[in-house]
Amino acid sequence: MSDKVVISSADSDTTKDTLRKIPDPCAVVIFGASGDLTERKLMPALFRLFCEGLLPESFAVVAVARSEMDSESFRQKVRAGIETYSRISPDQVNKWSAFAEGLVYHRVNYDNAEDYKALGKLLAKIDKKKDAAYNCLFYLSTPPILYPIIVDQLGKAGLSQQSGGSWRRIIIEKPFGHDLASATDLNNQVHKVFEESQVYRIDHYLGKETVQNLLVFRFANAIFEPLWNRNYIDHVQITVSEEVGLGSRAGYYDTAGIMRDVFQNHLLQLFTLTTMEPPAEFNDNALRDEKVKVLKSIRPIRPEEVTQYTVRAQYRTYRDEKGVAPGTETATFAVLKLFIDNWRWRDVPFYLRSGKALANKVTEISIHFRYVPHLMFPLPAGEQLPPNVLGLCLQPKEGMRLSFETKLPGAGMRTRSVGMTYLYEQDFGKNTLPDAYERLILDALQGDASLFTRSDEIELAWRLIDPILLGWQSKHAPFLTFYESGTRGPSKADEFIQADGRTWFV
Repeated sequence: MSDKVVISSADSDTTKDTLRKIPDPCAVVIFGASGDLTERKLMPALFRLFCEGLLPESFAVVAVARSEMDSESFRQKVRAGIETYSRISPDQVNKWSAFAEGLVYHRVNYDNAEDYKALGKLLAKIDKKKDAAYNCLFYLSTPPILYPIIVDQLGKAGLSQQSGGSWRRIIIEKPFGHDLASATDLNNQVHKVFEESQVYRIDHYLGKETVQNLLVFRFANAIFEPLWNRNYIDHVQITVSEEVGLGSRAGYYDTAGIMRDVFQNHLLQLFTLTTMEPPAEFNDNALRDEKVKVLKSIRPIRPEEVTQYTVRAQYRTYRDEKGVAPGTETATFAVLKLFIDNWRWRDVPFYLRSGKALANKVTEISIHFRYVPHLMFPLPAGEQLPPNVLGLCLQPKEGMRLSFETKLPGAGMRTRSVGMTYLYEQDFGKNTLPDAYERLILDALQGDASLFTRSDEIELAWRLIDPILLGWQSKHAPFLTFYESGTRGPSKADEFIQADGRTWFV
């Protein structure tokens, strides 16, 4: 690794300096570079990293796709995408020319071995020109059906081999498999070409600053961790709510549904970070080991139990969307109640909820503490003071809030709930949090896999979700309910949690 580091600090005396090493000289090879993800996320993220001085001086981006295009046309496309989707300042605009010098376009047919040989020659040429170590980060931003083809061709062309101190790594976008069998098969295909240490399965939720702050919140503050267990917590709610409907994703979504699209990855990742034991140290192996332990401890839901533990629903106009199969029962909304069978969380219910075409876009984890064991203040018969709630909002109003009871001024012992709130925008302003892809791409370039998903995590997550999907396709399936777009979801979701004597927090 390079010895050059960047020191970031804030004005506050309590903020600790953070050292971030600049990655080794390298090339990022993006497969599917003509697609939407590259334009909206990947290239803007790389440009911002470049402007912040977090990329090595010897750095190149090789854009690979089937589209007819030359390097200059690709640069123009990238520039337009950055101006549309990225937050750039006048100073950053002045850095465009230097960044654009390292952008190269290479056309391939994904199943053509000769095209990969030509790619290898191009990378060797760039390496010699840049006088850099022959390090490559391959990024698969293509439809999942192409993952095995590209991986196989990279292996046949020798582009996955590490030698002479150089490294080769590969980032694979979700969805990683369609079920346990396909995920296991894809893992086997990838491992024929790449070692597990070279593979970075990306879930952009883990790159969000507020998700990472969950780890700091839990493990850097002594006042919360002693309460983080079944003795003090009544239940936990994790919500991922989306305002948008299907959009242009019918081809994928109608065969995937909300359970594969959100629960198997995003929600289970948030779930494991919320519930895992403190790792012995902050590194990729220790962190992911603890997440795997949680997944192994989740009480399985058998197909015949899905009515007891799940809700499924669909927004009413979904079947009218272009590309959706007539009469489809694909769920666009779901609730899942999980339990963890270990000492920390025994019998604490976790309610996971997500849906499309809802009233608000919000991702929030709310920790609901138990009622006080004995209340000495007089209250009308049947009433209780509300329990304390800790809300961790991941988007859009990133921050946290803690509700607790205080006395109202005046005679008597009247109380009210108040909250202590921290919002990122209060300290850093609006739209200042880095995009998740910035953090994750930089981590992959540095060889830090802490925020990426390991193969056993993937398979354990599918092992949990598969029986639920099987139950939804059987005679045991809960009735598919409908809800209007722009609402909070189906009334069945409210009834589901109210049956346990609880209500939704957001």
